[in-house]
Amino acid sequence: MTPTPPIDILRFNTCGSVDDGKSTLIGRLLYDSKSLMEDQIEALERSADITGGGQINLANLTDGLRAEREQGITIDVAYRYFATPRRRFIIADTPGHVQYTRNMVTGASTANLAIVLVDARKGVVEQTRRHIFLAALLGIPHLVIAVNKMDLVGWSEDRFQEIRADCEAFLPRLDVLRDVKFIPLCAQDGDNVVTPSTRTPWYQGPALLGHLETVHIASDYNLSAFRFPVQWVNRPARPDHPVWHDFRGFSGQIAGGIVKVGQPLLLLPSGLRSTVREIWTYDGALPEAFCPQSVTLRIEDEIDCSRGDVWVSPDALPGCATDLEARLVWMHPKPLTPGRKFHLKHTTTLCRAVVTALENRVNFADLDVEPDPPAQLGLNDIGRVRLKTTRPLVFDGYRSNRLTGSFILIEEGSNHTVAAGLLEPPRELYKPEFEDFAI
Repeated sequence: MTPTPPIDILRFNTCGSVDDGKSTLIGRLLYDSKSLMEDQIEALERSADITGGGQINLANLTDGLRAEREQGITIDVAYRYFATPRRRFIIADTPGHVQYTRNMVTGASTANLAIVLVDARKGVVEQTRRHIFLAALLGIPHLVIAVNKMDLVGWSEDRFQEIRADCEAFLPRLDVLRDVKFIPLCAQDGDNVVTPSTRTPWYQGPALLGHLETVHIASDYNLSAFRFPVQWVNRPARPDHPVWHDFRGFSGQIAGGIVKVGQPLLLLPSGLRSTVREIWTYDGALPEAFCPQSVTLRIEDEIDCSRGDVWVSPDALPGCATDLEARLVWMHPKPLTPGRKFHLKHTTTLCRAVVTALENRVNFADLDVEPDPPAQLGLNDIGRVRLKTTRPLVFDGYRSNRLTGSFILIEEGSNHTVAAGLLEPPRELYKPEFEDFAI
C-alpha cells in the first residue's frame, strides 16, 4: 500500500490581477475561521484608519508594509498559517502587479494549490492569464478560479458562467491543469469563503474553505522514483556512546520515492553502489521513509559521499548531464543575454553555469510562443534556454519531480537570485560506465 505523508499540510497561494481582492480573501479566511488571536484583532482595529476609513480592513492582515497599506496593494510575499480540525494550511499572499511577477513565482513555487482571483466586473484580463499560465508552468496540481466581488454584478449567474467560459477557452492548452474548480464569492462580506452563501442559490458547490479542507494532495508527491540529495555527512563524534561512537550517515530531505532498509542504491554522479543499512530520524530508526521526509541514511559500505551527491534507485534512473534545457523565469531588471555566467543552485548542488542560448519566449497576450529566438529576456519574461554547467547535475524533468527538476541562478558578485529554472526531461537517462561496479 502506498504511504501518505504523515503531516497533512496544504500549501496554497493567492494570485490574480491588481485589486482583485487577494489579501482581503486571506483576511476573511483567517477572520471567519477563528484563526486570529485577540491581539491580532486589536491591531487590525487600530490600523483601520490608515486605509479603511474607520472600518476594519481585512487586507491589513497580510499587507504588513506601510507602503502596501497606504497604496492598497501587495508588494512582497506574505505568509500566514492557520489550521482547522481537518487540515493545516500555509498561505502565500502574492502580488498582482506585472512588475512583481517574480514575487508571485517565489510564493507559488512550493504550493499544492493556487487560487486565482478574478474581479467579476473586469473579467479575465492579461494578468489573469499570466498567473494561470505560471501556475501551470510551476506544476501546481490544483487550481481554484475564485470569481470575486460578485455583489458588484448583482450575483449574476450569467456573468459567472461568462467568466468561466473565458477561462475554459484556454485551459485545454495548459494540459497539466486537470483539477480546476470555479467558485463565486465576495471576500469582503464572506460569501462562499468559509460558509456557503444564500445569495448564490444557483451554485451547488462547496465554500472555498470546504474545498481547501478536502482537496486530495497525498498523490501530489512523487513516490515512484527514489531521489535523495545529500545535504551533509552526519558524524556525531561521540566515542563514549554505544551507537554514535562510529556513526556515519548521510542527511537530507527525500526528494522523491520511498526508501527501505536493505534497499539497493546508486550514488550519482560517481556510479558507486551500496544498500541501506539504517534509516534514522530525530525520533529514532525507521524501517522505511518517503518523500518529503528528512532523514539520515546509513549505508552498508564505506563510500566517499558528500554534499551535492544524490542517492537514487538503480531501477529508476534520472538524467545526469552538464548540458541542460530549461524554461527560465527571469527576475532581474538587467536583461539576460547569451553567454552570461552565473552560480546555479540545484537541490544541494552549487556550481557555475553559462547560458549558451535563448531558444524562445512566451507572449502573455495570447500565451503563444514567439516564433523567433529572442535577443534577450527582460524582467518577468519566460523563455526556453540552454545551459552548460561545470559539473554534472542529477535531475528529472520538472513535471515529474518539482524538487529535482528546479533550480535558481545567482548573479556572481552581488549574489542576487536572478532567475528560477524549470528543467526539461533529460534526453538520456544516466548510463553507468561499468554496469556491475559496486563496492
